[in-house]
Amino acid sequence: MRLLTVLITLLPSIAYAETHDVKMLTRGDTGAMVYEPAHLQIAPGDTVRFLATQRGHNAASIPEMLPEGAESFIGKIDEEISVSFEIKGRYGIKCSPHYAMGMVMIIDVGDVDGASPLPDAVPRRARERMSKILMTGE
Repeated sequence: MRLLTVLITLLPSIAYAETHDVKMLTRGDTGAMVYEPAHLQIAPGDTVRFLATQRGHNAASIPEMLPEGAESFIGKIDEEISVSFEIKGRYGIKCSPHYAMGMVMIIDVGDVDGASPLPDAVPRRARERMSKILMTGE
């Protein structure tokens, strides 16, 4: 009986969770070494599926850009992975081999303070692309 109560309590949040697809691309509409889309605004509990659309890429969290209490993740090269985002906040995502080339994206979970600065550890090209993403949403 207790398990049934827990399942019924969780059902509304499970039923409304969405899955968002992100392509990992060598060349996309916005340039070279990109995720499309480069920015997502999602709800807590949503899942992001990183698609190995073009070879040579992965998706990994940027340790300096994780909300407190969020767990890091790293996918293998050419691996499609799905990640559920439960904790509100801003997440930085990178392609490990192309991070210095600026292959990054931002995922905002819930309401996020848009003024949060980028960490100093982010490489220059990645910082430039993230700044553009935050200014233009692309």
